Amino acid sequence: MNVRASSTGRGLYLYLLLSLTGIAILFTHSTIAQQSGGSRKLLQRTAAPYPPLARSMALQGTVRVEAVVAPDGSVRTVEIKGGHPVLAQAAAKAIRDWKWETAKSESRETVEVKFSPAE
Repeated sequence: MNVRASSTGRGLYLYLLLSLTGIAILFTHSTIAQQSGGSRKLLQRTAAPYPPLARSMALQGTVRVEAVVAPDGSVRTVEIKGGHPVLAQAAAKAIRDWKWETAKSESRETVEVKFSPAE
């Protein structure tokens, strides 16, 4: 009998299923909305992962952040303006990797990141 091939197939299927579920969770637990506080177009963003500690505490909420964006579109500094500290750190870390369109001078961009636990 080919029991080994059957269990390997199930293992691969389970691995793929868990991988896709993990990716879906990353994208469903944080929602990012740029408010009108800035004037530059956001070109590239990384979703803020829902922190494991926040998940264990069932934390949810919105983090407000102000990013100082350099003329080349990279983020110079991130200042947390509000939100739970556990969620705020995750949001700030993700925003540091974002890119905005280029401009003649630096700008301040206000961003809100909304977190909610899995349902």
